Amino acid sequence: MNSRERFRQTMGYGKPDRVPYFEEGIRDDVLSRWRAQGLAPGADLSQMFPSDQREELIVDLEPLPRPRKLPTSSLELDGLRRRLDPDDPRRLPNRWAESLRAWKARDHVLMLRVHRGFFLSMGVAEWSRFSEVIRLLITNPRFVRDAMAIQADFAARLADRILREVEIDAAVFTEPIGGNDRPLISPQMYEDFVLASYEPVLAVLRRHRVETIVFRTFANSRILIPSVLKGGFNCLWACEVNVDAMDYRDIRRELGRHLRLIGGIDLDALRHGKEAIRREIEEKVPPLLAEGGYVPLADGRVREDVPFENYVYYRRLLEQVTRA
Repeated sequence: MNSRERFRQTMGYGKPDRVPYFEEGIRDDVLSRWRAQGLAPGADLSQMFPSDQREELIVDLEPLPRPRKLPTSSLELDGLRRRLDPDDPRRLPNRWAESLRAWKARDHVLMLRVHRGFFLSMGVAEWSRFSEVIRLLITNPRFVRDAMAIQADFAARLADRILREVEIDAAVFTEPIGGNDRPLISPQMYEDFVLASYEPVLAVLRRHRVETIVFRTFANSRILIPSVLKGGFNCLWACEVNVDAMDYRDIRRELGRHLRLIGGIDLDALRHGKEAIRREIEEKVPPLLAEGGYVPLADGRVREDVPFENYVYYRRLLEQVTRA
């Protein structure tokens, strides 16, 4: 099987020849440090370990041009609407026509990032805007709903434009909404203001028969997951998480096989040594693999504080456990 077939079989609870092996990309500074720890110059990690190729189709989801002042009332939303033009050619990656030709014959996994989540859509990039948005949820809920509706209409039209030209293997909503101990808004608010606004985008994905719809989140968004599943998502990809709260074994026991899973391996184990890695892999991965719909992956991008020896042990043990 190629990477695309393997991923689709896994997400469809089929019979892949093996589980997909993804990697978030090893940065140059990490590789440089690893060379001092024994990685041969010019060595290709994708040749050292079984790997599946994954590409993320990233479109520009921000207002163009960037507004000098972010809206705070419904009277100011016309400017936001004008800046969110899905037909603007700047929305698409460079060399779009060339990419389309290559994707038609691809054997790798292609994921489309379709939405950047509540806080980024509301323009949160610093504390002052975060505080402002939190107040607006209480003082001007209509404005928040209107702003999210504009974002969703734009995202839906842009996704439709792309999906008329290319078939994807998964759609990704990126939702940085978790704090260390809980989400930054309540489940009820999340359902009312955020999930409800996503429906136009989800409708486009259903119309184009996109089978895997990924909720990619961070930290601790545990109490939102039942609502997310009910809202139309069918895959969780949790990154840089509170490992106790976001334990995939508990989530699978509660929500069952309706929710596919990507990730779930605590990146900190790779920092702590071979015994921590062995315990993390052997305790978590086999039960999730046995139920299917699971792609094992560290829950964050590998940093330079992960020794090369630990990374090699992690990859070899993961291959051993998943092929057992």
